[in-house]
Parts: sequence; C-alpha cells; structure tokens
Amino acid sequence: MFRHSALALSVGLLTCSPALAQDMSPEWSSADITKLRQWVAAAPQDALPQISTRDLDRAVDRGNEKEISAEAREIALDLAKKHLKGAARSSERRGWNIRDTDDEHSLAPMLDKALETGTLDTFFAMQRPTHPEYSALRTAYASESDLKKRQAIAFNMERWRWMPRSLGTDYVLVNAARFEANLWRDGKPAGTWRVIVGKTSTPTPVFDATITGVVLNPWWEIPASIVRESVGALVRRNPALAKARGYVWSGGRYRQKPGPNNALGQMKLVMPNPYSVFMHDTPNKTLFDKPVRAFSHGCIRTGDAIGYAATLLQGVKSREEVDRIVAGGETTEISIPTPLPLYVAYFTAVEDGAGGVNILDDIYGRDGLIRQMSATYGNIQPAQAIGCDMGANG
Repeated sequence: MFRHSALALSVGLLTCSPALAQDMSPEWSSADITKLRQWVAAAPQDALPQISTRDLDRAVDRGNEKEISAEAREIALDLAKKHLKGAARSSERRGWNIRDTDDEHSLAPMLDKALETGTLDTFFAMQRPTHPEYSALRTAYASESDLKKRQAIAFNMERWRWMPRSLGTDYVLVNAARFEANLWRDGKPAGTWRVIVGKTSTPTPVFDATITGVVLNPWWEIPASIVRESVGALVRRNPALAKARGYVWSGGRYRQKPGPNNALGQMKLVMPNPYSVFMHDTPNKTLFDKPVRAFSHGCIRTGDAIGYAATLLQGVKSREEVDRIVAGGETTEISIPTPLPLYVAYFTAVEDGAGGVNILDDIYGRDGLIRQMSATYGNIQPAQAIGCDMGANG
C-alpha cells in the first residue's frame, strides 16, 4: 500500500481502482462534516438544488467512521461538480455548444488536499464561476422576491456554470440576447459593440471559436439556402441587376464581389467553426439603432465593424492603415497577434452596470429548456451567503 500523500493523490490515484482510491482518501472529522453540511445547506444561494444527506445522517447515527467518510466524500464531490459544471440535465443544455473545459476528474484529489489542509471552504468556493457577471447575478438572486425574475436569474447562473470557469484574460463574449459583443483585455472590459443576430426562424447558435484574423473587403460565399431563396433566381431572371449587385457564378458556386454593398460589408472575422457563422460588417447600418436586433440568417453583424477590426489588430495595423486597405478595395487577410477566444452565448439576465440586474427578452425561447429546474429555483428563499445564416452571409 502506498503511503498516503497529496503527491500520490495527484499523480497516482486516478490510475487506481475506485475501491483503492476510496481507501486512500482522508477520513472526515466531525468539523469537516459540519462544514460540509453548511455548504449543502447553502447550495440554494447559488440556485442549486439541495443534496440529500439522509445516507450520511444514517452513517453518523451508526458511528461507522469509514461509512461516514465514504458518504461525505460522495456528497462533497456531487456538490462540487454541480458548482463547477451545473445541475441541469443534458436535455436542458440542448443547443449549448460552448465547450466547458473544466475538469471534473480533478475534484477528487482537490477534495483530498482540502481535507488534509483544512480548506474545505476554499475547495467549494473555487468551483464557482469567476466571471463578475455571475457574482452580480448571485447577489441579485439573494434579494429578488419576484418569482419570474428569480427563475430568470437562476437560469442564467446555471448557464454560467456551463461556461469554462475562467474565460481567460483576453476574449470576446457575444451575448445574442443582449445584441452586444464585449472585448476583454487583461481581465477587464475593453470595448462594447452593438450586434445584429439571427431571426427567430434562423437563430444564432451558441458556440465557441477562435478569432485568428480579419478579412477586409471580403468576398461573400453565398450559402445554398440563400441561393435557393433569392440569389439563384435573380441571376437567372435578371442577370444585369445581379451583376450590378456584384453576384457572380464562379468555380461552381455563387459569390458576391467585395464592396460596400457586399452582404458581409467591408470586414469579416476569420473564426473557423462548424456552423459557418461569422462576425462581420453589413451595408445596412440603420438596423443597429433598433432596440431588438434579430434580423440576420444566423451570423453576427457588427456595428462599427471597421473600428472593431482595428481594435483587434492593434499592434499589427493602425486605424489609418486599416482605413487605407478598406478604401483600396482589395481583399486582404490580416492575422491578429494572438488568437483570441470567442464565446457566442445567450444570457437573458445580465448585470446592468449600476449594481443590479436586467432581465432581457428570451427572444429564442431558450429559457424554456431549463424549465425542469424552475420549481427548485422558484421555491428557494432569499438567504445570506456563507462565505449567418448558418452560412456565411448573416
């Protein structure tokens, strides 16, 4: 038998059998059990269901220390996983395609280390999302008395648990429900842009990607759905008008030439993804003044797109250089210095900038997918805390 140590746990424990791993885990003291019960009781403050401690209670009554430790460990890992990854069923997460990179398998050695060092509070607190939006929602949830608002806040606290616990220091977060894109640099907000997202019939998907560059004066590779819907018929019936609009048939596909009237406008991000959804410019700028901006075929049309591109290209091209390239009309792809994570998400409860929370319209009806948890959320009482078209046009 190996001598128990934090090193053995972190390096060798995961290769052992479950029974051996259980035997090697530290025993739970009465103080540890008390701390665990406090965290179980506090779970509703994070809009999480309260885990039953019935089996643990029975083990305590019988006084069997090994059984007590086994039951406590099971509860602790279950609770930690819910804080880290969420409590919703897979059916309730349908359509949420952002990869959650948090490793639930690391919880067991972290728990053992916490027991050894007396840091259970830190262990559980570390599993919560770190984003300030989650903190704002959690604070609002504690004092909100309106049932529907509480449910909306809870749904979105759950969504944050589906995100990676840390998004990194530099990234772009698009909230389709807010019609907004936010750039973060060094862990701080560095810019906000209005966006237009998909219509309710062609909603913008939830996904993550990596921005690697910017295309200025892009060609539009017209998706088959748009060809069937309009462009194909226009080219056949009125070739002169189609030519004036820049539509061409080339290499077995329909395309639109670069220019200010191009459906992608004068900028498109390089952000490969399986949905062929992109952030890009648009010739129709007036739509950005609308309060509800759900007009695209799925892509994300970006306000002040050239300014946005220039911001991403800082250190590579100045705004003046970007403007000259755009004015020249030649298609130009420019890589950004460091690939930038992009999260296209959907949050219907958001921090309002004044210490509160705004509840947004659920334009795509996605809150309804989490309704199975609404009874749990709705019955929790306030408490004090313990610690493009699916093509390329958009």
